[in-house]
Amino acid sequence: MTEPASHAPPVPPGGPVPLAQPLALGLLVDMLRVRRMEEKCAELYGAGKIRGFLHLYIGQEAVAAGALRALRTEDKVLATYREHGHALLRGVPMKALMAEMYGKREGCSRGRGGSMHLFSAATNFYGGNAIVGGALPLAVGLALALKMQQQPGLAACFFGEGAVAEGAFHEALNLAALWQLPVLFCCENNLYAMGTALARSQAQTDLCRMAEAHCVASERVDGMDVVAVHLALRARAAQVRSEGRPAFVELQTYRYRAHSMFDPDLYRDKAEIEAWKTRGPIHSYTARLKAQGWLGEAEFLALDAQAQQEVQQAVDFAEAGTWEPVEDLLRDLHTPAAAPAATAAPAATASP
Repeated sequence: MTEPASHAPPVPPGGPVPLAQPLALGLLVDMLRVRRMEEKCAELYGAGKIRGFLHLYIGQEAVAAGALRALRTEDKVLATYREHGHALLRGVPMKALMAEMYGKREGCSRGRGGSMHLFSAATNFYGGNAIVGGALPLAVGLALALKMQQQPGLAACFFGEGAVAEGAFHEALNLAALWQLPVLFCCENNLYAMGTALARSQAQTDLCRMAEAHCVASERVDGMDVVAVHLALRARAAQVRSEGRPAFVELQTYRYRAHSMFDPDLYRDKAEIEAWKTRGPIHSYTARLKAQGWLGEAEFLALDAQAQQEVQQAVDFAEAGTWEPVEDLLRDLHTPAAAPAATAAPAATASP
């Protein structure tokens, strides 16, 4: 068993990228799309265009990018309230995501879910979930349905390390192992949950040991390295499919922004944040691609410009979107009342 995560960033990977060039460049594009969208969301929140809660994914892009390309279209994907990147890379159009965060009717949840409740049945993306650990039992239920209906696919559930303090975490892993269900548990360990360091809330900080206590195979991966994430998740997904049993992957990562836009971020040292930024998943990966001769600065700038153009188009779409009319606000809140069943007229009786 490897040592549990510390608060120091891991040593950046080096050497050639062991992937086909189109896939290698695609992973970079994925991370750029997520990063530029998130940066714009922060700007729009400050301008009052996006309201409510907003949890940014900046710094963790390698996890969503590496993992989502390891999954298949029939797989069910569930995430937390920090799910913009997962939804985007799962195939939900950026325009629909931005409109949802604006609260517009053209959003993927018709403007009713906002940042924390992105949803798309068409892409098998079963939500952002605002409840910590809320997606874990849902993933088990989806996997159980796949097994009972003898359908292909697995349920991939993304959650933060703060969820291991919830009973739902232990119940979900136990049932997945007990019933031998195809669940891929993906724990994005960014060290602080909402704002509490893992060692301050858990006596056992080795998350892989927690999973193994429930007889679930586990692995720890550098979540700042998109290649390591992709290779690990691809192998684990194949294992889950072939064995029909769950697996747990701890992805050691770090968010550069506060927990949410309301968080003053007073629980960690600024020097620590800057140290982790030197391990930024985009620039460290870009450096490897350049060293390999697969990417030049002009090509990188072109890819970045393309991502920023997509973001601007999404903003324009959201700005032009429409608000739900007042008369529709109660739509889908109540099941329509069934029409009363027709009663037969009483049979006529003979006069005495």
